[in-house]
Parts: sequence; C-alpha cells; structure tokens
Amino acid sequence: MGLFGFGKKKKHQDEAVADQTEDTTETTDADSAADEQTEPAYPTEAVTEYEGRGEQYGPWDTNDEDVPDYDDYLDLGAYFLPFLQGIELRIKANRSTQTILGSTITYGSSSLEIEAFAAPKTLGLWDDVRADLMEANKDATEEAGVFGTELKLPVSLKGGKTLNTRIVGVDGPRWMLRGIFSGKAASDPDDPETQALNKFFADIVVERGEEPLAPRDLIPMHPPIAPAQRKAMQEAADGETEGKEHLKDIPNKPTGPFDSDQQVEVKTTLSRGPMFSEVR
Repeated sequence: MGLFGFGKKKKHQDEAVADQTEDTTETTDADSAADEQTEPAYPTEAVTEYEGRGEQYGPWDTNDEDVPDYDDYLDLGAYFLPFLQGIELRIKANRSTQTILGSTITYGSSSLEIEAFAAPKTLGLWDDVRADLMEANKDATEEAGVFGTELKLPVSLKGGKTLNTRIVGVDGPRWMLRGIFSGKAASDPDDPETQALNKFFADIVVERGEEPLAPRDLIPMHPPIAPAQRKAMQEAADGETEGKEHLKDIPNKPTGPFDSDQQVEVKTTLSRGPMFSEVR
C-alpha cells in the first residue's frame, strides 16, 4: 500500500496541462492567480466543526478529486508526508514486533506525532475518540481549533515536569488522522512553528487501502520510501512487465507489493535525503 503512488496528480493540474498544449503562447495574471489558489490550505481561525476536508482543505485522501500532487512526499504506507525544510523524522515502532505504529515530526522546539486509524464507513471517529480521552484524563479540556474541536492535555513527565499537548483529529473516508502537537505548537497559535506544523498536518495525504480493518485499528505502515526510491521501484516494476502483458491476466496472481526478499532490500537500502533525517 502506498508503494507505487508515484505519478498521481491533481485532476485540475492534468486539465491545465491539456489546456496548455492547446495554447502555450500566452500567460496572464489570471492564470497565475488560479495556480496559486491550487495550493493546499487550512482554516486559520478556530472552529468547532472542520468543514471542507477533501474539497478545500486537507488532510487529503488519495482518492479525493483535488488531492495535491504528492510525488515528492515521503511514503510511509498509511500516509504520505509533505516536505518541510528543517524537520526531523522519528519512526515509532513496537519493540517486540518491529511493527511501525506512527511517526513524529520535530520542528524547532515543537513536535507533531501522527497516527492514522481505520474508521467506520458511514460515521466519523474523532468525536468518540475525543470523548474517551476526556473521560480518561480529568485534566483534558476541549477547545475550538483550526481543525475543529481539539483537546488540550497536560502530560506529567518524570522529575515533576509537565508537557502541554494539543490533540487534533480529522475524519476522512474510512479513516481518522490524529495529530498530537507539543512545544510551542501546543500553546501559542500565532507562533511560526505552530503555523508551519498546522500546514504540514493539513498537507498530509492518507492512503486507507482496501484491506479489512476494525474501527480504531492503526492503518498498516512500512519503512519510509523517498520519492526517488519510489520512482525507481515504479520504473523497475514497469520494466519487469514490459513485453509480458499476457501475464497480467493470470488467475489468482499474487497482488502483494513485495515478497520477503524485496522487503529486506527496501529496509537495507533506505537512504536519507535533504528533506528528512531519520532519528532512531
């Protein structure tokens, strides 16, 4: 899941290319303004209901009509992470099984923990999760935020220190994306770190996949795959099937993204690029 997403574009970007082939001799200010409006955005005012997800705002689903071009995003399976200069990426995994559970982005003195959960087909999940967190944490409070109603939750640390966190949740088609902000991003809505991480969260593209998952199950993830790696894998896959089109219709053909040998290869050849630094 998510391994061969390379080459997916916004629908309006494809249409723009088609229009450009018809007339490439003239560029107007109106065209430039239209291009600027296609950039992913998010509300900057606190609201109790987050409206417009998948149409005006992210986090996005890979099947949204206006999903942004995520060719240059980092692929983690359950979601694609956008570029943000100066961030550090830490992968969260189960120590015993090595199953990847989520990721944490550090930016300046702030951080953002990201997890993607399966959700029911017809109902959102965030309201129920938020209610459970409120019941389990007597110090938690609800507030309006840029992604709708969010939680402010102080967490006690060793040594008597307290870490203030801000927990947001956005419902998508059969998924919920949860973000836990800390540092300045949890306490100062006007700080540049807060604004940068808010936009980062809104620009994430989620890939739910078709496998059956119970509500609140984590959507399966895999080790990070950089854009160049994903492109190379796509080209290799295309090369393997070149001249073998007659094999595509074999009954009961395996549909998994990798065999075990390929999985080992991805893990051992994972490279670090200028966009992300992996911290273990």
